[in-house]
Amino acid sequence: MKLQKIYIPVLALAIALMAGCSHQPKPVTKVNTPPPMPAASSPSAGLTVTPDTVDRGQPAKLTWHTQNATTIQIDGVGPVAASGSMNIMPGDSTTYHLTAKGEGGSTEASARITVNAPAQKISGTTDEQLFAQNVKDIFFAYDNYQISPEQEAVLNADAEFLAQHPNMKLVVEGHCDERGSEDYNMGLGDNRAGIVREILAKHGVSADRVKTISYGKERPFCTSAEDESCWKENRRAHFVMQKQQVASN
Repeated sequence: MKLQKIYIPVLALAIALMAGCSHQPKPVTKVNTPPPMPAASSPSAGLTVTPDTVDRGQPAKLTWHTQNATTIQIDGVGPVAASGSMNIMPGDSTTYHLTAKGEGGSTEASARITVNAPAQKISGTTDEQLFAQNVKDIFFAYDNYQISPEQEAVLNADAEFLAQHPNMKLVVEGHCDERGSEDYNMGLGDNRAGIVREILAKHGVSADRVKTISYGKERPFCTSAEDESCWKENRRAHFVMQKQQVASN
């Protein structure tokens, strides 16, 4: 009887332990998930032409650079490397267009070159007449010999014409209004003619084709009034075409 009393509690304890074990949660297996792949970088591109303005028949350089691109193409040129440069000589003004594509998308860049055609000489027109029609005087502010942005555009057009007509030689005259001393205005006129000559040389008009002279306030263009309406007409660099010397036998 005692054995039966001992056995029953022991059996109950064993059953309880088994029941408790059966309710324990199963261990969770941890799965290592790889980090997300970074997004592909967007491509970038740049395209330039140097110089961006030339006369017909003159060369220029087309330069490009890209990043994060696998396919690069320039219209009119074809597929190109990621970066590079090439010489070009277009017959007319042209806009070059580059397209760069990669895993991150695509991008575009463009560059334009302006090609100046030589001025056409009308039958019966002399070189002197052609010169007078296309070469314009440059005007200056009071007591100044710097070229203003507005007058710089005029001077650039003068230089383009003269570069296209290498047979033409010229004199640049420096003029001033009547205010100030003669000596001061002679120096100012010389500076005005000199700066014009320098800029023409930078645009391809060789210095041996251009002579300079200062008249100071000696030869005013306007004498009808002594005010700014006349003075502004007298502050100028005036262009005169040199006549060709005929050699004598």
